Parts: sequence; structure tokens; C-alpha cells
Amino acid sequence: MKIIVIGGTGLIGSKVVERLRKHGHEVIAAAPSSGVNTITGEGLDAAMSGVHTVIDLANSPSFEDRAVLDFFETSGRNLFAAEHKAGVQHHVALSVVGTGRPAFSTSGYIRAKMAQEALVRASGIPCTIVRSTQFFEFLNGIANEGAGDREIHLSTGLMQPIASDDVADAVTDYARGKPRNDVVEIAGPDKAPLAEWVQRFLAAIGDPRQVVADPAAPYFGARLEQDTLLPTDAARIGKLDFHAWLSRSAYADRLAVAPGATTGHAAAH
Repeated sequence: MKIIVIGGTGLIGSKVVERLRKHGHEVIAAAPSSGVNTITGEGLDAAMSGVHTVIDLANSPSFEDRAVLDFFETSGRNLFAAEHKAGVQHHVALSVVGTGRPAFSTSGYIRAKMAQEALVRASGIPCTIVRSTQFFEFLNGIANEGAGDREIHLSTGLMQPIASDDVADAVTDYARGKPRNDVVEIAGPDKAPLAEWVQRFLAAIGDPRQVVADPAAPYFGARLEQDTLLPTDAARIGKLDFHAWLSRSAYADRLAVAPGATTGHAAAH
């Protein structure tokens, strides 16, 4: 089966490409650097020739509200025009758990993901929308987003993060299967307050910054309810927990203590 992975050189895309090739599929890792640009349309029709399945893992280079919406809308329109010409049989899109929930719709990024999902459903191409919880790899970015001079104010909303390896496994499996024409969800094995996850991560890598658990702290523009970021009971659960992910991550050589001992909690304020 010929498969094109949009965003095929990124964190998830490169892992998905590797897995699909091991399964014997013909895979195109599409990205502007490889001459395929979903925003300008450059190289898209040629790359799509003979493709059975499209996996869309591309992400906006800017998270500014207007820019991210324009990215997903423009990319989606160009993709589906090319897919219809090529007779694509399955479109797989990676989205975010919580997309569409009222508490999350104040986030410009999530509104853009809602627009992307709407384009997928309206395209007429058989599809699978894979909504994932936040990746463990994003914990450092979340810490920086909430950082002040010495303290990091972060939400107490619950989060169930997942390792990128588990995301890649799931996306690969769904892409190789029949279109669901629906949403599926994936998540990590454990849930805890967002603030606690970040404090645990910072303590593990020896970062002295302290997290203040603040129910009013926004998460990328949204004030979270307790369950905004949580999947439904039907979610596919990843194999790697925090400690397993950390021990094989890019941060492994920076661990301040053994991974099994990283049990720091967010400050109670």
C-alpha cells in the first residue's frame, strides 16, 4: 500500500514513516524540505499519485490564533483537492483530545483543530480522526508557557499524557486498518493534575523552578475543567508511563535522580 505522511519528518511523522516501512508499505515522508508543501500546493499532486492513504501529521509553525487557523484551513483545502484527484481511499488526521469541548474552545489552537476536523468530515473521503492527549515530550514547553520570573503557574486540570512512541504506534495501526469514519482517542496510562506532571518532570531533570498549582491558570488560552483534557473510557491506552518514557527520552542523561524516584508534587497555593 502506498502511503503519504504529511509532516513525515517531524516528531510523530518520522516514527510513523519508520513503522510503516517496516510493515512493507511504500511511504512518502512529505514536508516542505522534501518538496511537498500543503500551504502553497507545491509538489502535492505529484506526490499524491497512486496513494491509497494520507496521514496528516502537519502542524502550524505559529500558534497565533489567526495564523494557526489559516494553516489548517489552507492545508486542508489543498490536501483534499489533491486527494480527490488521486482517488485516495483513507485520510487519517491527528487531533487533540478535548477538541469541541466548551472549556477548550477558548483556545485559538483548539478552534483551529475544530476547523481541521470539520474539513475532514466534509471532504467525502473515508477517514479516521485520531485524537491524542498531550505528549510527554511537551512537558518542557508547557512549563515554559506558564513561566514567570521564578514560579510557574499551571492549571490543576487533569491530564493523561502519552509518549510519542505510543502515538506513532496507534497512528500506524489506524492507518493500516479500515477507515472508522469517526473519532478515536488515545492516551497515556496515568492521569494527574497538569501542574503535578510538570513539577514531576522538572524535579526529575534537576530544574529548580517551582510550579504553583493554580485552577485559574490558562492552558494555551483555555481555563480547564477537571476533565477537559481527559479521554473517554473507550480510548486506546499507551504502554509507556512517565518513568518508562523519561528513561528513554532526550532528557535521560539529565536525570537528577533515578526515574522511579521522581515523585515530586506541585506546590499547593
